Amino acid sequence: MSRTPSVGLIALAFIAFISLGLPDGLLGVAWPSMRADFGQPLDALGLLLVSFTSGYLLSSFFSGAIVRAIGIGLLLAASIAATAIALLGFTAAPAWWLIIPLSSLLGAGAGAIDAGLNNYVAANHSDGVMQWLHASFGVGVTLGPMIMTLGLTLGDSWRIGYWIVGGGQLALALCFLLTARYWDKGKAADAAEAKQRPAPVVESTFRATFGELKAWLSMMLFFLYSGLELTVGFWAFSLLTESREITTERAGFWVAVYWAMFTVGRATAGLYARRLGVDAMVYGGLTLALLAALLLWWNPLPWIGLAALGLAGLAYAPIFPAMVSGTRMRVAPTHITNTIGMQMSGAGLGAAVLPALAGAIAARTSLEAISPFLACVGLLLVGLYGLIRWLPDSPAEAPDQAP
Repeated sequence: MSRTPSVGLIALAFIAFISLGLPDGLLGVAWPSMRADFGQPLDALGLLLVSFTSGYLLSSFFSGAIVRAIGIGLLLAASIAATAIALLGFTAAPAWWLIIPLSSLLGAGAGAIDAGLNNYVAANHSDGVMQWLHASFGVGVTLGPMIMTLGLTLGDSWRIGYWIVGGGQLALALCFLLTARYWDKGKAADAAEAKQRPAPVVESTFRATFGELKAWLSMMLFFLYSGLELTVGFWAFSLLTESREITTERAGFWVAVYWAMFTVGRATAGLYARRLGVDAMVYGGLTLALLAALLLWWNPLPWIGLAALGLAGLAYAPIFPAMVSGTRMRVAPTHITNTIGMQMSGAGLGAAVLPALAGAIAARTSLEAISPFLACVGLLLVGLYGLIRWLPDSPAEAPDQAP
């Protein structure tokens, strides 16, 4: 593959990951208006998240087989087109029941994009490119609330934000279709990047990995973490506007600050990851996250509760990639690939289940229950991570190293 197409494909991949984050940022701000339009209760968000996750898990699970059948280029073009159709479908849907299958379609497209681009970058580029790929997602979830807030402010409709992003996705799908043949070259971008990838190891069967306690505990780590991160993303706007009487514009701004700090924190953490090490980044992030949850709960002054959102974004930033890097510290090398797959499944489930649970609790009590919910989940996460690190290593497990 020549250098120019390689650079162009990486630029497209970054843009695609930005687009992958946009819907997550849109939904949290759109939800109060969306549920009012369709006459749905507060906790109906849970059904939307479950439908999205079902599509996501299904497509990501079978993405390898689809790539072998049609190639990664066509998979990415079709998947981005599917997300565009789903988002534009939101803008035209006259009834709530249509939103549910559209959400599943959105999840299916997102799952295939996520798996496809991760596989492409892992096979053809360095770990540094992978870090920036995931930082691009943070850019998307930062821009999402801004776009939706703009639509609500100028057009007084949540549909405008989805129309803008859906139209952009259609254009992006066309770009991927026109470049489809370049994605399937199967060569490393350059020799230097190829040398950075470790030599392959003989992988265990899923049956063998299923017998590893730490693999299951690792899956639970990602279940709790992803649920924690997205509970803030989905419910912060509702908490601020419906419970604390913050204006739409100001609340949308602070939700964007949450995601912006998340993005900045993740990009910065990449510079110091090797020096700090996995445990320091995870424990440090979780400690700050607990402090942020307590400040959001306490909220003695409005600005303290708002600043707590920014602190939460900064705190969560390094945790996910650090825990992925730390997989080798929890399981033997032969179980790493399977365990990472289990962890991603856990992350997808947690992203649906915990925000839905938080919404159900808030609907039966008040939106102020979101903050103590975050604190409790954070404590569980600290305890579980400590338990995994305390459990004895198996003989084949890799030593503790900085990522």
